[in-house]
This record gives sequence, C-alpha cells and structure tokens, in this order.
Amino acid sequence: MSTRDVVEELLRRIAEGDHDRTAELFAEPIDWRLSWPAEGHPAVPWIRPRSSRADVADHFRSLEAHHVPELNGTSVTRILVDGAHAVVLGELAQTVRGGDIAYTSPFALHLTVEDGFVTRYHIYEDSLTVARVHSAHT
Repeated sequence: MSTRDVVEELLRRIAEGDHDRTAELFAEPIDWRLSWPAEGHPAVPWIRPRSSRADVADHFRSLEAHHVPELNGTSVTRILVDGAHAVVLGELAQTVRGGDIAYTSPFALHLTVEDGFVTRYHIYEDSLTVARVHSAHT
C-alpha cells in the first residue's frame, strides 16, 4: 500500500470508531506525539505519551469515552504526501460527553508510513482549548 493508501485507510478506521483495527495500522513501537500538557492533565487523559498498538487503541477509546461520537464533525481539508511522509490538515469538532459543550480546533497531523505501517503520529492541535473546555466540564 502507498503512503496515501495507508493514510486514507487510517482516517477511515478512525472515523468508523474501530479502535483495534485502527491500532493494527501502527508499527511497534510508534513515534507518537500528542504531548501537551507534557505532565498530563486529568481533564484530558488521552493527551499523553504512547508507544504501542495497545496504547493507540486506548487513545481512541479514551477520546470516545470523553466525547459524543455521533456529534463529531471533524473534517479533513487536505492530505499532502511526500514519499513516506504525509500531512493531514483539518479541523477537530467535538462535543464533550455529558456536558454538551462543543469545541473546534484546527489540526495538523504528521504521519510517516513504512512497510505499510504508521511509524510516526505527531498531531498538532490547540490542546490548551481542549483542556480548558474539558476542565470547565469536570
């Protein structure tokens, strides 16, 4: 599979909410970066270091546990591919579970694909807004 094929399949699996099948696309170990706040924050437990497929599946489960999947309006505006690297640009649009508080954040996702597996997953988003929204809810 090409880099674009793997990225499109990854996005499809994430959208379908099949966390274990999503994790199957990741290499072991994974170079993962979604690390602000680096020391962790109780309102956003999914924002922490990850290194394995089990960690990846847990990440997406935790996101789902804190958000209403049916109200997810996340959109991808562009996928740029250069060899093994891909950048996905878009906007996160989530609703906090139990609080009906919606928020949006632009994002950029830098992926590297090697031998059909995602070896790098670095996402850049407005984590401060995400943490503030979730802190207000708790």
